[in-house]
Amino acid sequence: MYNTDELKEIIKERLSAYRYYHSLCVAESAKELAKRYGADEHKAEVAGILHDATKECKKKEHLEYIDKAGIEITDFERKEKKFYHQLSGAAFAKTELGIDDEEILSAISCHTTGKADMTLLEEIVYLADFISADRDYDDIENIRAEAEKGKEYGLLYATQYSIKSVVDKGSPLHPNTVDAYNWIIKKYFNKKDKKEKQDKKDSE
Repeated sequence: MYNTDELKEIIKERLSAYRYYHSLCVAESAKELAKRYGADEHKAEVAGILHDATKECKKKEHLEYIDKAGIEITDFERKEKKFYHQLSGAAFAKTELGIDDEEILSAISCHTTGKADMTLLEEIVYLADFISADRDYDDIENIRAEAEKGKEYGLLYATQYSIKSVVDKGSPLHPNTVDAYNWIIKKYFNKKDKKEKQDKKDSE
């Protein structure tokens, strides 16, 4: 078990008041989602606390943490600084804080982009970052409403929102986000469509 009070103090020294509050909100949201869906609440809280631990670092610091931890960074990611912090955050947690739980580290490392074949903990941290109590961006209430229907609905809506926002800005879209969207559709919604069609056929 990791001492969450100590982790909170560590990131409090590293982050602005705004970013620190956001981290606490994500931790709480992740913990609630973990309880609802049967994931490890402690791991969810730890990943939530630390997910933005390096968010306010300079480019050189990000790359130093990533290199020290031996984490692979693609050419695409190296050109786009906004993707650094999920990788450097996992690296920082591992090398500087002694977090050795691979589930936690992996959840931190994809919390912004998502990816295909996410574990339950990865899904939870990814979704918690979208719907945490401090969020107030456009469409937040719709994302929260979808998440209340079920995590698969929250994941789908959040990923669609993310893709649309990036495209509208004319910014590069991380391939992992596209993979996440396709995986969510295939895993959760193709099965639902097939079941609904079968149920309709059986009732005829």
